[in-house]
Amino acid sequence: MRIMPMKKRYVSLDVLRGMTVAFMCIVNNPGSWSHIFPPLRHAAWVGCTPTDLVFPFFLFCVGCAMAFSLRKFEGSDGKAYKHIIKRGILIFLVGLALNLFPFFPAIPHDPEWSFGQNYLYWLQHKRIFGVLQGIGLAYILGGCLVVWLKKPVRLLGAVGVLCAAYTAILLIFGREPGPFTLEGNVSMRIDEWLVGGNHCYHGYNGTNFDPEGLLGTMTRACTVLLGYLVGFMILHSHKDRDVSETAASDDPASLSVVSRMFFYGCCCLALAMVLSIWIPISKPLWSASYVFYAGGWAMLVLGCLAWVIDIKGCEKGFVPFKAMGMNALAAFVLSGVLAKTLSLFGFSPSKYFGANEYVSLAYALIFAFVIFCIQWVLYKKNIIIKL
Repeated sequence: MRIMPMKKRYVSLDVLRGMTVAFMCIVNNPGSWSHIFPPLRHAAWVGCTPTDLVFPFFLFCVGCAMAFSLRKFEGSDGKAYKHIIKRGILIFLVGLALNLFPFFPAIPHDPEWSFGQNYLYWLQHKRIFGVLQGIGLAYILGGCLVVWLKKPVRLLGAVGVLCAAYTAILLIFGREPGPFTLEGNVSMRIDEWLVGGNHCYHGYNGTNFDPEGLLGTMTRACTVLLGYLVGFMILHSHKDRDVSETAASDDPASLSVVSRMFFYGCCCLALAMVLSIWIPISKPLWSASYVFYAGGWAMLVLGCLAWVIDIKGCEKGFVPFKAMGMNALAAFVLSGVLAKTLSLFGFSPSKYFGANEYVSLAYALIFAFVIFCIQWVLYKKNIIIKL
């Protein structure tokens, strides 16, 4: 990781990313997994709750930021490919390290085994994929397509091709009781063949289905591309000035960007509703309809933030989220390390405060506040930690 000084940034994007990370801290760290506050639950398989929008919003922000970061590689495709692949691999490896933390089995599988036997068993049952791994792979695929295709129309076509190809793979190789079901989707079989069932996620009724598996990279990259297209639109709507500057309420460029984000967001939602007639909106599968549903909401929320912050100039109230968003990766890793460290020492809030939905929510909010305090120190010291 690199520690870098702050530069001028697109504040609305930082705020959206910060809101996403803050909500992620709350969602991923309830006081009790058996007593999750109902509004913070994921949809079981089909459907979408606000919690199911956290991951795609993060990917959308990654794509949007890519439009800004890749400007320095204009005219040098080779360097751009190298940068994208290197950064994507690093993100994947950080996610894998987070899965392995604290790098030894805290509880031995069999007390009668030696440390080496327990360690080997532990390694043989650690999950390979995860959120950061999914981001890293989607970043590589989406970024390489950006450098290769360049033009927005071609990239929009790539989104269509990837969604169609992904859906076709599910339909062709799906089994009973259906290609979009937990038991019948081909994504699970691909991951079982690739990394083995022991290295997959087991949170869906004990099956080996991994929601961040390899096949879903195709559609997760589509979410990255939707974000890139919005970022590209922002950049090219502000050719004559820095997009990080606060816009006046009558600035035509900013008004045009906001109105287009609202329009494109509504179009994506409409398309998602039509597609959902045949293709269910499913986060675990990252279905084609889910791509446009989540992407549509991301555009609408970013449009609202751009209206309030860029056009109306109301930035002060969003500074806490801006601080979180400027070090989003650090916040994600820190929250994972802190949660695992507390678990390592046997800390459980339900032991001390009881187990119910409200205690669970209170703990999640306190946990997110602790992460924010650390992020605030980095923000005040003008430090951004990047890969």
